[in-house]
Amino acid sequence: MADRKIVLGLGNTLQTDEGLGVYALEALVAQLGDVDGVEFIDGGVLGLNLLPLVESASHLLILDAANAGKAPGTVIELTRGQIPLYSGVKLSQHQLTFQEVLALASIRGLLPPNLHLVGAQPADLTVGLGMSETIEAALPEIVARATAVLQTWQLLPTTQLAA
Repeated sequence: MADRKIVLGLGNTLQTDEGLGVYALEALVAQLGDVDGVEFIDGGVLGLNLLPLVESASHLLILDAANAGKAPGTVIELTRGQIPLYSGVKLSQHQLTFQEVLALASIRGLLPPNLHLVGAQPADLTVGLGMSETIEAALPEIVARATAVLQTWQLLPTTQLAA
């Protein structure tokens, strides 16, 4: 039975804003600390190798850069029902593979019932370390929205709800 609660940061930290999901995961962990029963996982660019992880989750919060044709730095939030609607949107190379992971999990009837994506429109995808100033500025909102999702799912203890 799928019962893992997972926050999954995706991205390539060697390609500036492409690493957003990994950086957002680090920022979220720095803010929340250890959360009993919640796994914080750096999925990097593992693509199809993440299928078993996805299929084992009852709650999956994805943090990632997402190209939705918005202004750079725009925070993007998609619920389980909205993610398939964006399957035609050109996202990064790893993200296309991750969309395939979600599609396979769905076909197999194992898509997590609680699935949410929080990310932002990248500003710079060139090779380089760190994020652009635009994405750095969006990071606090991404972390706040990710925290709100975990609160909605009732996965944070009362002490972290007040934080």
